[in-house]
Amino acid sequence: MRTLIITAFAGFLSIPAPLMAEDFSDPTWPCVQRKVETLSLGLMWPIALPENEVEDAALAADIGDLAGTLAVRRLEMDALRQAAEDFVGRWPEDKEVNLGRAFAQTFKTLNTRRSQIINGIADFSLGQIALAEKIDEMRLEMDTALEAEEPDYDRIDELEERLDWDQVIYSDRQQSITYLCETPQLIEKRLFAIAQMLQGVAKD
Repeated sequence: MRTLIITAFAGFLSIPAPLMAEDFSDPTWPCVQRKVETLSLGLMWPIALPENEVEDAALAADIGDLAGTLAVRRLEMDALRQAAEDFVGRWPEDKEVNLGRAFAQTFKTLNTRRSQIINGIADFSLGQIALAEKIDEMRLEMDTALEAEEPDYDRIDELEERLDWDQVIYSDRQQSITYLCETPQLIEKRLFAIAQMLQGVAKD
């Protein structure tokens, strides 16, 4: 029995230890994408916007509705452009300023979501690091138990079962990191695309 356990454990040890990323300078960012923590509204919408609030309640409500539509990430850009054109059809005056106000609200919404995702990636990364350390500790304990003069095979079996389970959890979580890492960048690109689309509508 001891020979079988040692052989099995040796095979398990041949599995590479979990790694979060090659660059450990920022343990909260395991992504290959460059980390950009904050976005600039001014870079996306270079046209100056008035600081005063919209006095017309109906216009303010319509701007808010347009911003809400623009912030829906599942909508195609053609649908967003149609919404912007419909808005301009209702409010043809000061369309550049009003579309800019709508974009500013959209920017605030999507940028907040983006920041929440980045914070979630940090929590995810630290959780994976902690799990990797736990796996390493159990491997060390199992190695020590196997080298004992009278190994506790019940304890070894328990450790092996926990190791297998934690390794599966770790691997499954790692498969989702690619999507998580892409999301902030996708939101950034979508905001740029919305800004360009609105500026095009304003000039039509």
